[in-house]
Amino acid sequence: MHIHGGDIYTYQGMLDFSANINPLGIPASVVQAAARGAEQAASYPDTQCRDLRQALAVQESIGLAQPVQPEEIICGNGAADLIFALTLAQKPRQALLLAPGFHEYEQALRAIGCHIQYHYLTAQNGFQLDVQRLTAEITPETELLFLCNPNNPTGLAISRQELLPLLKRCQQCQTLLVLDECFNEFLDDPAAYTLKPLLATNPNLFILKAFTKLYAMPGLRLGYGLCANSALLNRLAEVSQPWRVSTPAQLAGLAALQEQAYVQQAQELIRHERQFLQQQLSALGMQVYNSMANYIFFQTPADWPATFNLAAACRERQILIRDCSNYVGLTPGFYRIAVRTRPENEQLLQAMRQIVLTQEQQGDKCNE
Repeated sequence: MHIHGGDIYTYQGMLDFSANINPLGIPASVVQAAARGAEQAASYPDTQCRDLRQALAVQESIGLAQPVQPEEIICGNGAADLIFALTLAQKPRQALLLAPGFHEYEQALRAIGCHIQYHYLTAQNGFQLDVQRLTAEITPETELLFLCNPNNPTGLAISRQELLPLLKRCQQCQTLLVLDECFNEFLDDPAAYTLKPLLATNPNLFILKAFTKLYAMPGLRLGYGLCANSALLNRLAEVSQPWRVSTPAQLAGLAALQEQAYVQQAQELIRHERQFLQQQLSALGMQVYNSMANYIFFQTPADWPATFNLAAACRERQILIRDCSNYVGLTPGFYRIAVRTRPENEQLLQAMRQIVLTQEQQGDKCNE
């Protein structure tokens, strides 16, 4: 289960569609800021990330009637760091997860011996979440719910309006709702899907975010959480090591928040290229699920051999894609690709066309 996208160290020199990173690459200003941070590495980093939290409060308050306060923000060594800290701080005995879903939720919960209940998404309804059915599964025994919106790997999102009954049920049952919005900014209308406006009135809501995907800086490890529950934030601080965010990462984050034109350019590119890739994959006979994020989830044709591995075939052509067969709730034949630039997308599609042609020729031979 510890197989992720972005394994460029095992497969060196390949075009990477397996990791959902901003295709524009890390901004030059962020690299320069991280370098300045390295020059300050003789001193310990600010354990409270004061400057970064202040800047994040300004950024995350845009469009909100009630601004996010710096005291409502906690920074971590990537979003995964906060996922593990949350489970350690809460120590839930029972939790609810979507399947398929991001594996680190399960890993963190199992590390503390938590019983996990799964809510399975199915191909029959396009892997779309039935919020009403999920809400009905939340009981007072459900101490924690991890919900990724948009979901990883499917890329499907649920609007804030649709999530309101779920949020209300979590408050009634005292269930901590950890809403992972790490891919929110890649949506066409991010504001319609975030629960940020409801933070102040929902102390059992924790919103998880990261610089990783949007600013193409996974190697710097910088994530953060938004929460109005000061007691929970204090528990998180108690179970975390004090210097969890390096000086290079803090300065890189400050620089990234200034890259507004970069973000807009990336959003526009993703919007056009996602539609292009979805159309082209469908034309190749793939079952494409209607991702709303910067990645596309699809299934190979039903008449292909069960033993065929598309990811392996792509690697032979020097391209990495994400084999999703190790996600809970999925079987072989499901894959995920990142949305990248047009030349890169064309390169992937050319390889896919060759693979499809080979499969069709082999199928013809079997029918002779």
